[in-house]
Amino acid sequence: MFEHQAWTAERVDELRATTRSFIRETVIPRELPPGAHIDEDLREDLQSQARAAGVFAPQVPAAFGGLGLPIQHWSPIFQEAGYSPLGPLALNCMAPDEGNMHLLSEIGSPEQQKRYLGPMGRGEMRSCFGMTEPHPGAGSDPSALRTRAVRVDGGWRITGEKRFSSGAVGADFSIVMAATELEGNRGATMFLVDMDAPGVSIGDLVHTIDRAIIGGHPHVRFDEAFVPEEQVLGAAGEGFRYAQVRLGPARLTHCMRWLGLARRSLDTALDRTAKRELFGASVNELGLAQALIADSVIDIESSAAIIERTALLLSEDARAGTALSSIAKVHCSEAIHRVIDRAIQLLGGDGVSEHLPLASFLNEVRPFRIYDGSSETQRWAIARRAARARAREVAAGEPERDILRMAAR
Repeated sequence: MFEHQAWTAERVDELRATTRSFIRETVIPRELPPGAHIDEDLREDLQSQARAAGVFAPQVPAAFGGLGLPIQHWSPIFQEAGYSPLGPLALNCMAPDEGNMHLLSEIGSPEQQKRYLGPMGRGEMRSCFGMTEPHPGAGSDPSALRTRAVRVDGGWRITGEKRFSSGAVGADFSIVMAATELEGNRGATMFLVDMDAPGVSIGDLVHTIDRAIIGGHPHVRFDEAFVPEEQVLGAAGEGFRYAQVRLGPARLTHCMRWLGLARRSLDTALDRTAKRELFGASVNELGLAQALIADSVIDIESSAAIIERTALLLSEDARAGTALSSIAKVHCSEAIHRVIDRAIQLLGGDGVSEHLPLASFLNEVRPFRIYDGSSETQRWAIARRAARARAREVAAGEPERDILRMAAR
C-alpha cells in the first residue's frame, strides 16, 4: 500500500505506525529462546507476513521488490524493525543483505541487478560479504588483503580465505573483495561469487555471542574459484572505493536497528520499575534509578539525532556522510550497549536471567563495537580526518566551518 507514492512526512509516519504494529503483534510472539538459531522456515514465514502487511523491504528500490524509501527516512522504520531481533530479518533490511542490496543498487550493472538484486529484494536470495580474513589478513586494515584474484581467459580465479562471512551458511552468493594487479598497480576488486561455484567451500563456523544474523559467521574458502568477467562488481581495481559506498550506510543501519533494541530495553525497565516497590516507593521514583533512566534517555535521543543527521548527509554528500557515519557508529554502538546494560541493572536478578530477553539483547549489541570497524579503529580515523581538515583550514588562511566536508576531501 506504500508503493509508488511520494514519501511525505505523513507517509513515513504511516509506514512507521504500520511497522510498529507488525513487529509487536506478529514478530515478537515468534521470538526464539536465548541461544537458539534462526532457520530458513522462520525467515520465509516472517517475510511472507511482512509482505502481506505492506512493510517488506522498505529500503529497496521499488523496481526490485521494495518500497523505495529514501535513506533520509530509513531511521524511524529501521528502529521500529529493530525493536525485535527478528524484525530486520522479517522486513528484509538485515545485515549483510541490506548492505549488499545497497551496493548493488549503486554500482551493479543492469544484468547484475536483475540476477542478484531483484531476487534479494523479493526475499528469494540471501548473500554474504567477504572482506575479513584470518590473521594476518584484512580486518580493521583492508590494505592487508591476502585473498588474490588473477585474470584468466573469460574471467578471474580467486584464491584465499575469509572469516566472519556473516550469513554465509545458506547464502546464494557472496560479494568478495580480492587483491588484484592491473597494469602493475596493486588494488582490490569486488566480485559476485556464487556460493555453489566450484572451488568455493564453507569452513569452520566462528561461534559468537550474537545470534540474530541467519547463516552465522563462518570461514569461506576459495580454491582457484572461477568468476566470469561479467560478475566483476563495478570496475576492476575500484574495490576499496566501493567498500566505502557500502560501509557508510551499512554502519548507520546497524545503528538504527540496534537503537530499536535499546528502546525496547528501556521500555522493559520502565514497565517493571513502575510496578516494583523498594524502600516504600516505586523503583522508578528512587533517585539512583532515575539517574540510570535519564542517562538512557539521553543516550537514545543523542543517538537518534546523530543517525538522522548522518542519513541526511549521506543523501546529499556521500563522502561527508561516510565520514560522519564513523562518528555515529562509535557513539551509537557504545550508547546502545550502555542503555541495555542499565536496563539489566535496574531489573537486578531478573535482568540477567533468561526470564527476560535483556541479557540476550546485550549479547547481540556487544559485537557491534567490533563489527564494521572497531571503536578504536574508528577513533583513529576520526582523529586523522580532524587533524587533516584543520591543517587545510590553516593553510587556506581562513576558517572552514564544515569540518566533515573538509575531512572527506
